[in-house]
Amino acid sequence: MAPSDRADSARKHQLLELAYAHVLDHGLADMSLRPLAEAVGSSPRVLLFLFGSKDALVQALLARAREEETGMLDAVRPARAGAGHGLAEAGRLVWGWLADPAHRKLLTLWVEGYSRSLAGGGGPWAGFAERTIADWLAVFAAAQPPAHRDTPEALAERTLLLAVLRGALLDLLATGDEPRAGAAVAAHLRTLESVHREAPAP
Repeated sequence: MAPSDRADSARKHQLLELAYAHVLDHGLADMSLRPLAEAVGSSPRVLLFLFGSKDALVQALLARAREEETGMLDAVRPARAGAGHGLAEAGRLVWGWLADPAHRKLLTLWVEGYSRSLAGGGGPWAGFAERTIADWLAVFAAAQPPAHRDTPEALAERTLLLAVLRGALLDLLATGDEPRAGAAVAAHLRTLESVHREAPAP
């Protein structure tokens, strides 16, 4: 890589991090290049040169948000492949991260990207919701016992857990009522634990 390419790459990374901090505070819905460029100490021309287009910049910002989310999910994965530390425990760890006030801005941005993706069509939002669902389901699958995880029942269990967590997250972001949303999640996790305690050993 030539020195000029390395400089461009370093500047691109720096501007991406500054832009990411900006959209965490202001969202992506009404983002325009001129105010964003002013906020990060650059210019629209430089942003377009480094990222190619506004859509490509939005895609890079969504990928940055997803990178933070998948970092959390990786931390929840069992330490050993196939260890299966329990779906309820995985749900408890994920909810602890989701409910942390320090992650509120990121999760609000995630919901914005998710809802834009559901509107359909192409553009930078395309496939964002589907990819995040796949990320979460993969983590929950890894937390299930190997002999169980490929069954239709196991798929239904992790899909239901994802639905409960996603619904509780939307409630929490809308109301800020963590005790109520957390109690609902805890109730589902207790049900999940009781089902597996009562299940016969394979």
